[in-house]
Amino acid sequence: MQVRVWTAERVVYGTVAADESMQVWTDAPWLGGRETGERLAPGTYQLLVPTLPSKIVAAGRNYIDHAAEMQATVPVEPVIFLKPPTTLLAPGGDIVYPAQSRRVDYEGELAVVIGQKAWRLTPEEAVAAIWGYTIANDVTARDLQKRDEQWTRSKGFDTFCPLGPGIVRELSLEATLETWVNGERKQAAKLQEMVFKPPVLVSYISQVMTLLPGDVVLTGTPAGIGPLQPGDEVQIRITGLGTLRNRVVAQPRL
Repeated sequence: MQVRVWTAERVVYGTVAADESMQVWTDAPWLGGRETGERLAPGTYQLLVPTLPSKIVAAGRNYIDHAAEMQATVPVEPVIFLKPPTTLLAPGGDIVYPAQSRRVDYEGELAVVIGQKAWRLTPEEAVAAIWGYTIANDVTARDLQKRDEQWTRSKGFDTFCPLGPGIVRELSLEATLETWVNGERKQAAKLQEMVFKPPVLVSYISQVMTLLPGDVVLTGTPAGIGPLQPGDEVQIRITGLGTLRNRVVAQPRL
């Protein structure tokens, strides 16, 4: 699993082994990095978000059952929107519940990491542009989403895109996505239930904007979304990718 970590001295990319030791790389592999031969011992580093994208492009209503629970139609082509990179949050970090909102929801999702410049690709060509996969939580201020009638504010608060713990190169769509809140399972679906699979999403987005190495595409959430409260712990699990854990805290008063 490819990760990005903080040590007492620096931030580095690397590959985590089964014993949780880490092989250090000169840079992210999608940026031309390579192994250095240096190894970090378990417990000597802290996980950060695994990539630093220029943009995060997300797909909405990409599971039939989620479209139904939102009382919306299943789109005939992908519905896409942007989350700013400032929404990124490392594994173990705190999701900040903004004072402007009265309902903040979790949305467990598979995230795609782009490995090469992608512009006007076919779905077949898009397969080669995908470097790997990780886990995301498309946190959403649901009341603001309904009030604004567009999604920039509701999806764009700082900490509203937890990402990690690391990136794997290959992933079967037979894998299961689950979201747990305080130990109770809230979402469960096979990735194959997506309406538009990752290569189709990457191809579609690439007709609109150029995707760059390290960029992130969120592939949508299944049914079962629900509210969070300060003090809650959210865990999103995908078979073969591990678990993304974060807690929710109230926005500090100024």
